[in-house]
Amino acid sequence: MPQKSYPRGYSENTNGKRAPGRPRSEQARLSILRSTLEVLAETGFSGLTIEEVAARAGVGKATVYRWWPHKGALIADAFASSTTSKLRFPDTGSLAKDMSRQMRQLVKVFSSPRGRIVAAILAAGQSDREVIAAFRERFLKPRRQEAYATLRRGMLRGELRTGIDPDVLLDSLYGPIYMRFLIQHDRLTPQFVDKLCALVLTSARPARNKIRSRTKR
Repeated sequence: MPQKSYPRGYSENTNGKRAPGRPRSEQARLSILRSTLEVLAETGFSGLTIEEVAARAGVGKATVYRWWPHKGALIADAFASSTTSKLRFPDTGSLAKDMSRQMRQLVKVFSSPRGRIVAAILAAGQSDREVIAAFRERFLKPRRQEAYATLRRGMLRGELRTGIDPDVLLDSLYGPIYMRFLIQHDRLTPQFVDKLCALVLTSARPARNKIRSRTKR
């Protein structure tokens, strides 16, 4: 009887079923994301092609398009996947510390070679709606959801005013970071993040009871 052959990474247990392990489709997806970052480092945003990424990952173009409809979505996903673990929000019991630490990490990412990917995505997104939409959906939205949860914890601890608009608050915290990153009129530093957090979050604290300036006669 001829011996069975199995794809690489597969094995068979006593019931004739494939042993548990990472699905090959997930291996292919991760390989594509790694290859995307490699090609980006060599060619930049404009020079990257789906064909080159597929060839380097050892898959067909159809496999790439199965998960990503266009180059912008692929690049946005590759960037997001490479920074997710770095940009998670901590839970220290202090809103100011949680926000400051996460924002410091974002500044660190923007100051690294990954920052060039963000700059390229944002530049391309000015003329290509699909690119900026992919960046919002695949990178910004997941971070935003984590930020909402962080703000809710702060509100429950009494560190934020009840009813404060979370989107306005987050835009006030992160808008200046993106401005310095894109305009480069000043440096992005941890000290800048700490001052920014102190300024914005202080103004968002619950109002204290007014102290009467005069006593009753």
